[in-house]
Amino acid sequence: MKLLALEVEEPGTSPEAFRPHLREEAKAVWELYLSGIVREAYFRTDRHTAVLVLECPDQEHAREVLASLPLVRHKLIHFEVVPLTPYSGFERLFASGA
Repeated sequence: MKLLALEVEEPGTSPEAFRPHLREEAKAVWELYLSGIVREAYFRTDRHTAVLVLECPDQEHAREVLASLPLVRHKLIHFEVVPLTPYSGFERLFASGA
């Protein structure tokens, strides 16, 4: 199952609180990338938060994986997890009467 994970900073966190954990966070995301769980990783251009594309059996597994990340463990961020399904709208192009 493909899932979108949108980082949400916890209210009241300062940039200084993140600094001691950023290298460890990058390493953890890299390891998830190598394992095939994180398929893509981005930062938003409108705010400096992460957007991850995950491949997991279900949402619960995705939440467990994300909970293992250092910034989540240190309660600096959490993720909104959005399940995705392939776009089926193209079928309209080939339906009878189209």
